[in-house]
Amino acid sequence: MNQLIVNPSALIFALALVALAFLISLKEKIGLQKDLVVGVIRAVIQLTIVGYVLTYIISVNRIWLTLLMVAIIVFNAAWNARGRARGIPHAFVISLLAITVATGVTIGLLLLAKAIAFVPSQIVPISGMIASNAMVAIGLAYRSLNGQFHDKRQELLERLALGANRYQTAINVVREAIRTGMSPTIDSAKTVGIVSLPGMMSGLIFAGVDPTKAIMYQIMVTFMLMAATSIGSTIACYLAYPQFFNANMQLRTIQH
Repeated sequence: MNQLIVNPSALIFALALVALAFLISLKEKIGLQKDLVVGVIRAVIQLTIVGYVLTYIISVNRIWLTLLMVAIIVFNAAWNARGRARGIPHAFVISLLAITVATGVTIGLLLLAKAIAFVPSQIVPISGMIASNAMVAIGLAYRSLNGQFHDKRQELLERLALGANRYQTAINVVREAIRTGMSPTIDSAKTVGIVSLPGMMSGLIFAGVDPTKAIMYQIMVTFMLMAATSIGSTIACYLAYPQFFNANMQLRTIQH
């Protein structure tokens, strides 16, 4: 089987595609030029550092180093999710708790079922997959909460005026935000193998692993991500929605 070889020339061609995206953003006045440049620079630096760090952690194989790496992943995921909160108080703490629980519960169940072993080569990549998907789901849920509390403000005020409590007032908003957070993962699960070819399963098959085992592993990962986004979105939304009310049971002024 031919081996994939990535050389500097291949990276230059890949960078040219990013330059194309940059020019499209510039021409169409989308305003993503700065984000594209920052994304490229950060990707190069972060992947280089993490690549060498992971190599070291895997070779040393110490529990505390593995847990430290997972903690760093969860912390950064929570920090990035916080950036989507647009002024929601305590968004970082809420995100950190939601992602920690989602990652911890999912990893714990996989360990309990002996689907994975507590070794850095398995724990760290899977933790990254879980935390990143939970981060995206929570970020989408925050946006939905902000948008709905702004757009449905009059309706929510009327419910409060009729004597509804915070939960009764906001429950439909919360449910819609959870649904929004989970939708990308569910859509991905619906189309996996038809529209998108899972990199993990393909990689295992190419590496010579029994296709049956590779398929089962990919199914496990798909179910794992669905569970993680569900847990993370639910926790984040139920902890975030009270922040839209003040101590007098009034809606805060939302900056939109």
